[in-house]
Amino acid sequence: MGCFVSTPQETGGNRRRPGNIGEVSVFVPGLRIPKPVDFSLALGDHLSKTLVERLSALRTRIVVMAGQEAPTITRTRRKTATQHGGSTLADLLQALEDYLPVLLGLVKDGSTLQHKVQFIWVNQEDDAEETAMFSAWYEVLSVLHLMATLSLSQANLLLLPRTSLDGYSPKVSEESRRSSVDVFLKAAGYLDCAVRNVLPQLPAEQRRNLPVDLAEGVLRALCLQALGQAVDIQLGLAIDSTKATLAVKRRLACEMVKYWQQAQDNIMNLPLANGWGEKHRLFVKWKYIEAKASAYYYHGLILDEGNTEKSHGMAVAALQAADEYLKESKKACEAFNAAIPLSRNPPLWGTMKYLAEKIPKDTSSKVRINRDLYSYEKIMETAPTLPDFALALKPDEYQLPHVDASWDDETYRQGTV
Repeated sequence: MGCFVSTPQETGGNRRRPGNIGEVSVFVPGLRIPKPVDFSLALGDHLSKTLVERLSALRTRIVVMAGQEAPTITRTRRKTATQHGGSTLADLLQALEDYLPVLLGLVKDGSTLQHKVQFIWVNQEDDAEETAMFSAWYEVLSVLHLMATLSLSQANLLLLPRTSLDGYSPKVSEESRRSSVDVFLKAAGYLDCAVRNVLPQLPAEQRRNLPVDLAEGVLRALCLQALGQAVDIQLGLAIDSTKATLAVKRRLACEMVKYWQQAQDNIMNLPLANGWGEKHRLFVKWKYIEAKASAYYYHGLILDEGNTEKSHGMAVAALQAADEYLKESKKACEAFNAAIPLSRNPPLWGTMKYLAEKIPKDTSSKVRINRDLYSYEKIMETAPTLPDFALALKPDEYQLPHVDASWDDETYRQGTV
């Protein structure tokens, strides 16, 4: 259909790729920014002037806001108040939500209007700097991706430790942690909707020509890692709770491993060799290893409650595996932060602050005790298999909104469309 245009990366494009994104608790993918579109030129002969102007106004608002706020959103900061006192991220998210019902009129009932407008988005993860398509579904997909990106950025801001008034080390409040879980599920809902309800609307040729940051594997990986980080927060809350049992903590840790493993499976074979894409892959690898350290630690503690020589040997093997994964995760973390764009860890908090102290200490203690009881040869050298639990956390059930009422009275000329 000749509906795809890709612009190779040029020197000027590097201005959109920041060299340093600051503190990262949550990986936020490279921002996709819309470029201006002339709706009147493409749709002026088919739609009323009022509707064309409304589409134009809603999208122009997004173009302006995304362009102005891109540096703030990409380089995650703790202060996001705009000059008007509102939240930058929330304002842009609201603008996208306002635009989507009107945009969906272009694809209503399979309308051929969906192919009239060339939508152009600039991205940071693909070798091609710009991707343009005569496809309103491509626009819908890009909008959902940006909504998810903004939500992940919100979660990151919630999970950056702040110095407490009492002078103790920086921490993240329980309220912020609980709020972040809701935001993660919302982000996962946008991405799940994109994969289930929007990608199938694009012809195979267009799907092949999508930029890599909109590839199905990347969208699925982002969805799964949002769920994985939500479970990580739940585990941290369980660690802080006197009521949460070891079994509950082990289950959460094992579920977290599965989410990150599935995220890695989805992203592993995609061409993400440049900048943001490679950093994304390194983040998933780091968190997957970190999750395994947590799971083997709690599995080892439960195995050690057994009264048999075999269970104690397996417990030691599990704890030793946890210790090795913890060491490996630190190297993976360093590799992630060193990848362009550079980043850094916030002060250690939550699940990993606790486990970074407990895993080496408990592993050393159990190995010493069990070596006194049993010969070294009787301690299993390979880690026991982790329990397999069904995944409990699901994305929010986000559905595309109904087409805006402004389309109800629209009588565009089908014969000329």
